[in-house]
Amino acid sequence: MKQLVLASHNLGKLAELQAMFSSLGVELISQSILGISEAPEPYHTFVENALSKARHASQHSGLPALADDAGLCVDHFGGGPGVQTAFFATLFGYPKSDDNNVRALLEQLEGQSNRRAALVSTLVALRHPDDPEPLIAVGRLGGDIAQSPRGEHGFGFDPVMVIPHLGATLAELDPAHKNALSHRGQAAEKMLTLIKDNWL
Repeated sequence: MKQLVLASHNLGKLAELQAMFSSLGVELISQSILGISEAPEPYHTFVENALSKARHASQHSGLPALADDAGLCVDHFGGGPGVQTAFFATLFGYPKSDDNNVRALLEQLEGQSNRRAALVSTLVALRHPDDPEPLIAVGRLGGDIAQSPRGEHGFGFDPVMVIPHLGATLAELDPAHKNALSHRGQAAEKMLTLIKDNWL
């Protein structure tokens, strides 16, 4: 296995996962480079949506596929926005974007004392679209939502996700430290082990 199609158009996600998967000697290729459209994500759980995305990318590329479904689960919202994280801002009349997601989140949490949240990443890998034995790895990083954005690194909710024992947001950490700690970093480390043990 020399190539793995990443079922995402998110360049930030591609860069993070490429760095994490470099030790495998496998090239991650974004499905956007191959002209593959985004898959429908009709499900209510991360694992179901990641599986749908991986099957779609593998079917249209003919390559093994890796998909990530990730989101922010906020205690105050009963675990939401969850799988709807990418579209959170649109629920409040803002165009879809990372900055607007952060803006909407801070507005909705204004005056709230419970700011606990977790970033969750579920990675699914398939050898082919009908693989009966998908590899599944989950990472979870708990923390608190800051009162305002801090830091210059990362993307998404990184500027407002405070890691309590560090007293810093993910965006204030250097990328290597963040990748080792993050929900996606945790899931990727588990996935690397699964791929080595089962596919290589």
